[in-house]
Amino acid sequence: MKPREVLVVDLDGTLLRSDMLLESFWSAVGRDWRSVFLSVAALTRGRAALKHHLAMASAVDAATLPYDPEVVAFVETWRRSGGRTALVTASDRVLAEAIATHLGIFDEVHGSDGHRNLKGERKGRFLEERFGSGGFAYMGDSTADLPVWARAGRAITVNATAALRHDTERVSRATEHLDTVARPVTSYLRTLRPHQWLKNVLVLLPMLAAHQFDAATVLLSVLAFVCFSLVASGVYVLNDLLDLGADRAHPRKKSRPLASGDLPIAHGTFMAAALLVPGALFAALIGGGFLLVMAAYYLLTVSYSLYLKRRIVIDICVLAGLYTARIVAGGVATGIPLSVWLLAFAVFFFLSLAAVKRQAELVDTAARGSLVANGRGYTVEDLPIIGTIAISAGYVSVLVLTLYVNSPAVIEQYTLPEALWGVCAILLYWITRTVMIAHRGQMHDDPVVFAVKDRTSRICLLIVIGFVLAGSMA
Repeated sequence: MKPREVLVVDLDGTLLRSDMLLESFWSAVGRDWRSVFLSVAALTRGRAALKHHLAMASAVDAATLPYDPEVVAFVETWRRSGGRTALVTASDRVLAEAIATHLGIFDEVHGSDGHRNLKGERKGRFLEERFGSGGFAYMGDSTADLPVWARAGRAITVNATAALRHDTERVSRATEHLDTVARPVTSYLRTLRPHQWLKNVLVLLPMLAAHQFDAATVLLSVLAFVCFSLVASGVYVLNDLLDLGADRAHPRKKSRPLASGDLPIAHGTFMAAALLVPGALFAALIGGGFLLVMAAYYLLTVSYSLYLKRRIVIDICVLAGLYTARIVAGGVATGIPLSVWLLAFAVFFFLSLAAVKRQAELVDTAARGSLVANGRGYTVEDLPIIGTIAISAGYVSVLVLTLYVNSPAVIEQYTLPEALWGVCAILLYWITRTVMIAHRGQMHDDPVVFAVKDRTSRICLLIVIGFVLAGSMA
């Protein structure tokens, strides 16, 4: 039977498992950090002006957005049966038209225009004037759609709460409810990237290197680990928000909760800010010096996410510095002086890992037939240089470790310091093998994650621990 009404479809949270205001905001900020301030200025002229400003300043790719396949199928079925369809949204018309052109399932498109914010009561009046009272079916997802449903001949909710369903049935003549998305708790957990917390074990290194295991030192080291995990997770969420477009174009990263739409961008935005509160409280509890280190770490990571990651060479130096900052933070938290040997080893070793990370990305880029790494300053032609940096920095770190083995500090702390030569040999093997694996395109985007999952790497770690224990307890 041919539907008599026009099917009017909302965009944010209905057709799209995302929010175009936040999509365009994070895209604009990712392109230019000054967009934060420019957006505030635009907001003083109203929400419609803000939306238009962000639509112009962003580079959202309609082809990679997380559409709801069941809603798309519903619209296609309606259209095949002879009914007309319209995309009507509070998002800016520029973005709405790009989306409608990409999908090709709408007969007309309407959106905010920089002056009029087409939402709520204003949208309801617009649709009533255009299609007549009860002359359209409306598909939406929020309480802002209630004035529209009150004027529609048919209400269709998408992933509505029980309360919203009740309110919709109260104001609408006929209702239909669609449940298309399930958001498990694991989506929130995955966004925090708990597997990356392994990097924060580095804050324990000053305590372990000094063989200082009294209760106060252990407690401060554990608190520092928790603090770094909270703050780092906040940064990971922020980075995912800034990299939405690049992640959706990536064969593996497109499944991340924020990129795929499994987690609302609004929730991710809240998480990025909320994780800093307990992190700051833990840092203040440890001490003022540690709080300053954490503030510097956060500012550097945000600078990296907004700008530095696109600057060649600087980006891998910053990554190496962020790893080393964890060791510095551990020393500041516990009051343990840091050895020059330890810092020198850390700088070169983590420079090697950062270069391996870029090497793996470039190899993957080449395998996908592209010449430029998305969101980075490197091209495929840079691969030989990046590979050289990875292997040479790794070897220098092993050289520093061999010199450390012969230092007076080691002779004082280890009863059998010769056992540490075994650590040098294992690291030499592991670094060489890791660079080879990255060269062959078999490396995860992050070498730390690769090491956790790789059986050979885990065996190497156990052997290293064995050599250290042998040197300490012989």
